[in-house]
Amino acid sequence: MTSVLVRKIFGLNWVLILTMYGLLVFGVYAIESAARHLPGQGGVGGGEFFAGRHQTWIMIGSVVYFATALLDYRWVRWLGVPLYVVGIVLTYKAMGVDDVVHRLSFGPISFQPAQLAIAAGIIAIATLAQDLPKLHRFFGEPIFLIFLIGGLTGLPFLMVVKLGDMGSALVWVPVAVVALLVSGIPWRYLIFMTAVAVGLLPLAYFAVLPSVSERGTQRIEMYLDSVQSGEVELTDETWAPYWVSTVVGKAGWKGLGWNATEKEGSLHDKKYVPWKTAHNDYIFAVIAEEQGFRGGLLLVTAFALLLIQCLFIAFYSRDLAGRIIVGGVVGLFFAHMFESIGMCILLTPITGIPLPLVSYSGTFVVICMFLLGLVQSVWVHRREGEES
Repeated sequence: MTSVLVRKIFGLNWVLILTMYGLLVFGVYAIESAARHLPGQGGVGGGEFFAGRHQTWIMIGSVVYFATALLDYRWVRWLGVPLYVVGIVLTYKAMGVDDVVHRLSFGPISFQPAQLAIAAGIIAIATLAQDLPKLHRFFGEPIFLIFLIGGLTGLPFLMVVKLGDMGSALVWVPVAVVALLVSGIPWRYLIFMTAVAVGLLPLAYFAVLPSVSERGTQRIEMYLDSVQSGEVELTDETWAPYWVSTVVGKAGWKGLGWNATEKEGSLHDKKYVPWKTAHNDYIFAVIAEEQGFRGGLLLVTAFALLLIQCLFIAFYSRDLAGRIIVGGVVGLFFAHMFESIGMCILLTPITGIPLPLVSYSGTFVVICMFLLGLVQSVWVHRREGEES
């Protein structure tokens, strides 16, 4: 037993581990500066308080990460369907919560159930896509897999849209696309579905979206206006995109330095960056101002290395479930990165979504580390047993 454990430890993908912890440590320093305006507790300022909380979540996540990595994922994946059901039920319960971000609280822990649902959804898709075809060959047909993946991702997508959280809802789209690709759906099906989706976009934008998310419609319209005019006018409605993009644009190569003050020219210190959410939604803007283009480039490179390592692991997976799990994690992380960084450089509309491992996001850090632990488990157990 001990020899098996030692072999697994030495067989870990240490590039993935070091990259993950590099991003986590990077996030601690970024949060300490970004949260400086928030009230703290116990005689410490907001920056130090939230950075300390983030470290606590990292320690909890580390236990979850290594436990998941050393346990064969074929056992963990059986939890996918039950956890998915729990995630859906909790998301439905969150609809009745009087909270802007629709969090649920259990004692001292509060979290968004949509985050649990998407993690469980990835595992559930992997489990059902691999094991249902063993019951009957019909379950392995492309049309069934399309409806399976579409149903498992479509239901929570619509529920989160109903909550008005378009940023978290859109994360399901790349997860579904990756699952369809990895499952081996023929290209003729994928091309047809893409054409149908493009055809339905006007209906979704003009008829459906205004009825479920008025704020989402306004943000998209502001974004389209800025794209058309080539500039962002400074109004009450465009305060966030105007100043966030200005902060990133003026940073230069070196930036102003960590924890830069108003005297050093920091717009964040003047509270021009939305200071109540700077430590989660707008963390990249703070990083760009303080670390400059080189800091932003380092951050994007680290994320690219993380995702490349995941794709490398997916290539060596021993079964379809492992490939779907890793592919789903890549889709999830990429969507969060693209939305979180994109909105700070006006590449996408403003969406309230955290940057994985870097933003202060509480339980979401643990969920991200759990998912990366599953990816690590796929690597560690790539040569063990037959497909199950």
